[in-house]
Amino acid sequence: MSNPSTPAAPITAVLWDFGGVILSSPFEAFARYEEEHGLPKDFIRTVNATNPHHNAWAHLERSDITAEQFDEEFALESEELGHRVQGSDVLALLAGYVRPDMVDLLDRVKGAGYRVACLTNNIGGSHISSERELTIADIMARFDVVVESSKVGVRKPETRFYEIACELLGVTPGECVFLDDLGINLKPAAAMGMRTIKVLTAEQAIADLETLLGL
Repeated sequence: MSNPSTPAAPITAVLWDFGGVILSSPFEAFARYEEEHGLPKDFIRTVNATNPHHNAWAHLERSDITAEQFDEEFALESEELGHRVQGSDVLALLAGYVRPDMVDLLDRVKGAGYRVACLTNNIGGSHISSERELTIADIMARFDVVVESSKVGVRKPETRFYEIACELLGVTPGECVFLDDLGINLKPAAAMGMRTIKVLTAEQAIADLETLLGL
């Protein structure tokens, strides 16, 4: 838990990242791809972290460019860093698998009366199988609010993204706890007054949230 102090406001809402929290992290697939293609460790993440607010990845998540444009722009950006990787290859690595214990935690939190929202940096269009789409849709239907970067035109870690979530839920940041697997996304949430949990493993995240909420 990254901000252990306890604000005065009681927690009424739990905000969840999707990939890396409800789903397994795509970083695992990135690592396999890098090993198979003789790329340096964490090379794809390095490309994504270079000029992070204005690179191909950021533009795609805000729907500023199409998947086809991303394919070439990511290839050019990665080539500048020493190894050409097509953006289409990266998109194919994003699926991840559902973590049933995290879905169960979501159900328990909602059953305990908390408002729940999904805050996800995503891309428009379908990049998953129809069967998988049904599974994802079933999970998404559990949330009171879903905020998608590809639809609202801003993305984590932009402060406006978190403000939109609070406005839609009708809560203040001090009433929220936010789970994400990336520290860069947690920092602005904490600065706004949210309690935050960095998800390293499902087991750790479940224990941290159970403790915070007294489940």
